[in-house]
Amino acid sequence: MTAQDDKPSGLAAYITVTAAYWAFMLTDGALRMLVLLHFHTLGFSPVQLAYLFVLYEVMGVVTNLSAGWLAARFGLTSTLYAGLTLQIVALAALAQLDPSWSLTASVLFVMCVQGLSGVAKDLAKMSAKSAVKLLAPTGQGALFKWVAILTGSKNAVKGLGFLLGAALLGLLGFTTSVWVMAAVLTFILIGVALFMPSGLPQGKKSARFSQVFSKDTNINRLSLARMFLFGARDVWFVVGIPVYFYSVLSDGSHEGDRAAFFLIGSFMALWIILYGFVQGLAPKLLQAKTSTTPQIVHKAVVWVGILTLIPLALAGAVWADLPNLTAIVVLGLLVFGFVFAVNSSVHSYLILAFTTGDRVTMDVGFYYMSNAAGRLIGTLLSGLSYQAGGLPLCLFTAACMAGASTVAANRLRD
Repeated sequence: MTAQDDKPSGLAAYITVTAAYWAFMLTDGALRMLVLLHFHTLGFSPVQLAYLFVLYEVMGVVTNLSAGWLAARFGLTSTLYAGLTLQIVALAALAQLDPSWSLTASVLFVMCVQGLSGVAKDLAKMSAKSAVKLLAPTGQGALFKWVAILTGSKNAVKGLGFLLGAALLGLLGFTTSVWVMAAVLTFILIGVALFMPSGLPQGKKSARFSQVFSKDTNINRLSLARMFLFGARDVWFVVGIPVYFYSVLSDGSHEGDRAAFFLIGSFMALWIILYGFVQGLAPKLLQAKTSTTPQIVHKAVVWVGILTLIPLALAGAVWADLPNLTAIVVLGLLVFGFVFAVNSSVHSYLILAFTTGDRVTMDVGFYYMSNAAGRLIGTLLSGLSYQAGGLPLCLFTAACMAGASTVAANRLRD
């Protein structure tokens, strides 16, 4: 059933899926900030912090490769429920972390829990994004609008999650915060299961795993551009900037740490919220109602080219140690967020424009596998580049990744 067959049901299903996705991303953002700040205060190096998120991103690659087939085989509601359930299990497991464990044991345990959370996140993401293609009404610009609303609102909620995670860590401590999030997400899962209307496909037993790999050149090239795009963000976002800001803001005291947590969480939250807000505006900024898909492809190339220049300029500013450097970095990263949000929104539209209804879960899964691969590369390079060359090398690496995304986007066919 599609939105064209049953618009009220389609809209209700879209709203319910979006609400479930919001709840998930709130806990996902909070969990990332909790883990990052908690283990940084325990003395973990930038590379060790990056290791904590490596399995999260690795499992994202694996999950997205298979999630499209799972949704086609068992239905989108099944994969959505599975994602929410696994996140609850991951939170409950993380609460069992024992401070008396050795450093190696703690790292391995958190890596495994984060890996489970990575599986959960990408099951939920693939389900929500695929639902848009199936439920969006017909009409010029409608698909772009519905995609932008989902992705924009999701990122705004995730931004609140960063702030929530930092605030909970300062107020309640690590373990209590994790249990609170698990309880809230359990409540949300029960509500979604009770009120989910019809409108999403139930799956087909004939779906084969080999169908995951697309033969469409545009989908493959867009996926490559997506991989480098998100690598360009996570190179500085995952480890580099939080650790840099902590070194600037904290005086080493308990109160200084709490203040630094709040300020770092606030910046990360603000960045993600503004990023989500701009994603929601992208259809208007790009005049989606009057633009053809080939015209939007051209705009994708232009915007990622602009993105490449921003971290390059910031790297030069940090290297030169300009006056008011922290303010320059904050402003520059907000500009980066604006341009990045437009790029991300265009990609989210194009993958749904390029795919077809019978292949949507397969192509979206493959596309987000590339997204996860980019985050994995960015996560690894974030810790390595910051430890090797500080923030300037982090930002320069981000510029290189954005440049590679420009090359891939430029090969998209009209």
